[in-house]
Amino acid sequence: MYLSEKYSSISPSPTLTIDAKYKEMKAAGMDVVGFGAGEPDFDTPAHIKDAAIRAINDGFTKYTPASGTPELKKAICRKFERENGLEYLPENIVVSNGAKHSLVNVFGAILNPGDEVIIPAPCWVSYPEMVRLSDGVPVFVYASESERFTVSAQQIEAAVTPRTRAILINSPSNPTGMCYPKEVLERIVEMCVKKNIYIVSDEIYEHLLYDGKKNTSVASLGDEARFLTIVVNGVSKTYAMTGWRIGYTASNAQIAKVMSNVQSHATSNPNSIAQKAAVAALDGPMDTIYVMRDEFEKRRNYMVERINSIDGVSCIKPDGAFYAMMNISKLLGRTIDGMEITGSNSFAQAFLEKAMVAVVPGSGFGSDEHVRWSYATSMENIKSGLDRLESFLKM
Repeated sequence: MYLSEKYSSISPSPTLTIDAKYKEMKAAGMDVVGFGAGEPDFDTPAHIKDAAIRAINDGFTKYTPASGTPELKKAICRKFERENGLEYLPENIVVSNGAKHSLVNVFGAILNPGDEVIIPAPCWVSYPEMVRLSDGVPVFVYASESERFTVSAQQIEAAVTPRTRAILINSPSNPTGMCYPKEVLERIVEMCVKKNIYIVSDEIYEHLLYDGKKNTSVASLGDEARFLTIVVNGVSKTYAMTGWRIGYTASNAQIAKVMSNVQSHATSNPNSIAQKAAVAALDGPMDTIYVMRDEFEKRRNYMVERINSIDGVSCIKPDGAFYAMMNISKLLGRTIDGMEITGSNSFAQAFLEKAMVAVVPGSGFGSDEHVRWSYATSMENIKSGLDRLESFLKM
C-alpha cells in the first residue's frame, strides 16, 4: 500500500491515547482514576448553552463565512480590547475548529519546507507534529525544573539560524503550567523584531492563572510586536467548551487572509451553532469562570502539597493551567512490584496496571523524568489518585 511518508511519520497524541485507554477501562467497569484529560470537568455555563439552543431554534444551522461570522469576529475584537489592551479589526481574525486547528493554520501560513520553529520544552505534544505537517523543522530549547521550566531570551537567541521563521510561546504552559514573566517576553520580542521572526503566542490558558498572577499577551508589547505576533486562543479552556470546537487567531491581515483562504477549502466554516455560543461566552459574565479558576487553584495547592509529602517524588507549584509535572527521577532504576522503572513511559504503564491510575508520560513533552497530572478532575478523584500513588510506591 502506497502512503504519504509525511503523514505516516506523525505519531499519535499520547495524551489522547492515555485518555482513550482510561475511558476504555472505565467503560469496562474497572476502578480506574484518570488524570490525562486536558479539559475542565465543569459544565459549560448555562447562558452559553442557551445561546446555542436559540441558534438551533432560530434556524442558524447553515454555512457561515469560512473564517467566522462577522458577529463573532467583532466579539473577539472586543475581547482583545477589553482584556488585553489590543485593537484588532475583523480582518485580523480567523475563527477555526478549535485552537488546535488554528495552530495548524498558522504553521501552514508562515512556513515553507525546511523553515525552523523554535519551541521551548517541555512542550505540548502536538506542537512539533504540527510544524512537521507544514514541512517545517521543530527546534527544541530545553528548560529544566530548576529554571521553572521557562527558557531565557538568551537561550532562544542562541538557537536562531537563518532558517528560523517563528518562535512559539505557550504561557501559561501545557504541560508545566508555568507563565513567562513580562520582562522575559519583552526581551524575546526585542530579539524577534531585530531579526524579523514571527512569534506564535498560544494563550489558550490565559484566564487560568493563580496566586493573583496576570498574563501578558505578547502582542501587547508594542506595535512591532503585534505585527509579528500571531495570537492563538479559543473558548475551550476558559469557558469549559472543549467539545464546541471554536478557536481563533489574531494576526496581521496578510497572514489572516492566507489562513482564511486555506480554511475555505479544508473545512469551510466552524460550526455555526457553536459560533453563536462563543459570542455569548465572550460577551457574557465571567463569574462562573472565576468560580472554576478558584476551584482549580484549591486542587493545585492540594495536589502539589500532597505530592511533595510522598517519598520518591516531587513537584514544583505551577502558575496556571491545570497540570502538574511530577518529578520521578529518584524512582529511575527501581523495581515496583516486578516492573522496572526506566522512564516516564514505564512508570505510567506500571502505575496504570498496578494502581489503576492514568497519568501522561513526560517523554512526549520532552522530559522523561516527569509525568503530567491534570487537576481538571474532582477533589475526590485527586485524593484517591494520590492515595494510590502512595500505596503504589510502597509495593
